[in-house]
Amino acid sequence: MLGIAAAVLFFIAFLINAADIATNDVFASTNVMLLGLMLLALHVAGIGNGWSGRRR
Repeated sequence: MLGIAAAVLFFIAFLINAADIATNDVFASTNVMLLGLMLLALHVAGIGNGWSGRRR
């Protein structure tokens, strides 16, 4: 699930950069990309993978 959110943030960062949209410093394309990288790192670490079920 976090991988999908990271992909969405990467797409938003790409649109901001490609369309050359003037945003404030908080929503700059670099900051959105870094949020996407953080979510991707959490996904790779195994956090947010969904239900794992009971282990026996």
